[in-house]
Amino acid sequence: MRIAAGVLFLVLASLTFSGDADAFGEKRRRPKPVEFGNIVIKNYSEKANIAPVMFNHWLHRSKYTCRLCHIDIGFAMKAGETGITEKDNLAGMYCGACHNGKIAFGPDDPRAAGKSRNSCERCHSVGRKVEFTGDFAEFRKPLPRERFGNEIDWMKAEEQKIITLTDQIEGISIKRNKLKNPDKFEINARIAGMPDIIFSHEKHTVWNGCELCHPDLFGVRKGGTEYSMEDIFNGKFCGACHGKVAFPNEDCQRCHSKPVF
Repeated sequence: MRIAAGVLFLVLASLTFSGDADAFGEKRRRPKPVEFGNIVIKNYSEKANIAPVMFNHWLHRSKYTCRLCHIDIGFAMKAGETGITEKDNLAGMYCGACHNGKIAFGPDDPRAAGKSRNSCERCHSVGRKVEFTGDFAEFRKPLPRERFGNEIDWMKAEEQKIITLTDQIEGISIKRNKLKNPDKFEINARIAGMPDIIFSHEKHTVWNGCELCHPDLFGVRKGGTEYSMEDIFNGKFCGACHGKVAFPNEDCQRCHSKPVF
C-alpha cells in the first residue's frame, strides 16, 4: 500500500499539475532532450522585424554555473523579464558579457557564422533554417545519463570532471570566500508512502551558490518557508529550476530518496 501511494502520486503529478498549462489537468508532450530548457527571447526582436532568439540552456550550462548568469550577470529567473536589448549586449551586459569576440563569439564574428549568413542568425534563429555548430546528440554521448529532461545527469558530469564549470568572469564577478555548506537534512513528505526528501546544499551550491536560492526563493531559517508540491509544479520554490532547466518533477526519486521501510 505504501508503494502504491507513491506510484499514484507520480501518476497524478504527471497528469494533474501542469504548471502554466492552458487548462487544469492538461497532459503536454514531453519535450525532446535537445529541447528541454530551451527558451525563446523575443521582447523586442519581433517588433523590429528580427527573428527571436532561441536560447538553449544545455549548451550554456555545460560551460557556466547558473549562479554566474543569474546573479553576477543578472538574468532574471523567468523568461522575458530581463528586457535585454542589442544596446545592452554591445555594452557588455547580459549576453554581451561573454559574447564579445573574446570569451565567445560576438556580433559579426565570422567564427560563429558557420553555414548561416552572419553571426546574428546564430542566435536570432527562430523560424529560420539555421544550421547550428553544436550537435546535441554528439555532445551527450560521453555524459552520464538519466531518464528525464536533457537525459543527462549534470551533477555526475560535473563530479566526474567531464564538464568544467566557469563561475567567475573578471570585471563582472566579485571574488568571495567559500562558505561551509550545511549538512544534508530531511524534508518530510506529506503523502503517505512517499519517501522523504534528502536535501544536499553541497550539490546545489556547485551550480547555484547561496544567492540564487536565498532569500528570494527560500528564507534563511530552516523550516521557515512553507510550500507544497502544487507550488513546485507551478514553477515556484524548487520549481523555479526543476521542471524548467534542472531535472523535471516527474523524476520523483531524485529528491524523494530516503528509503521507506
